[in-house]
Amino acid sequence: MKSNVICQRLSKIKKEFPGSVTLVAVSKTKPVEAIREAYDCHHRDFGENKVQELTQKFNRLPRDINWHMIGHLQRNKVKYIASFVHLIHAVDNLKLLKEIDKQALKNNRKISILLQIKIAREKTKFGMDEAGLKEMLDLYRQGNFQNINIKGFMGMATNTLDKDIVRSEFAYLNELFVKYQISFPEFTYLSMGMSGDYPIAVEEGSNMIRVGSAIFGTRI
Repeated sequence: MKSNVICQRLSKIKKEFPGSVTLVAVSKTKPVEAIREAYDCHHRDFGENKVQELTQKFNRLPRDINWHMIGHLQRNKVKYIASFVHLIHAVDNLKLLKEIDKQALKNNRKISILLQIKIAREKTKFGMDEAGLKEMLDLYRQGNFQNINIKGFMGMATNTLDKDIVRSEFAYLNELFVKYQISFPEFTYLSMGMSGDYPIAVEEGSNMIRVGSAIFGTRI
């Protein structure tokens, strides 16, 4: 890839939405050199979905990068990222939440997370329903999980060419976000939208998008 192509792609995408939208550059499978190029263009938010790859890149790149764990996170892997992860996107069950809280305490910090809500029709997509969400938030409101900051919601739409389906799923998640923000005004982020659907996501209220191939090219 020619020098500055990544910068050009980042600039193009950022011009498509308001500055209030956080762009997480999904750097999974991408070499450190590609991330460095984006970093040199003043980009700081990067997303990884595998713990081993994330820790390796953390150790090789500048410390002011905001590392986002965007993939499904196994409980026994939390300890490897607890000391530095900026935001964990895909928390969808109480056992994982408890483990993050435990590891945050061990590292004397509060870890910010997003709760993953299932909005897609595919059975392979992770996420909780509203009943599970309410149970988790009730426990959080009662003072459990003192070492966690819930910062909002995350969801992935159905992988389909039908934009109406995608739009309706994003709209539903936005409705949930607005509804629960009344009781939890500290909720900041609604993370939805990827390379193929982020324009719709932003139109439906997303303020954090996860874009990989549109920045770094097709994944290896």
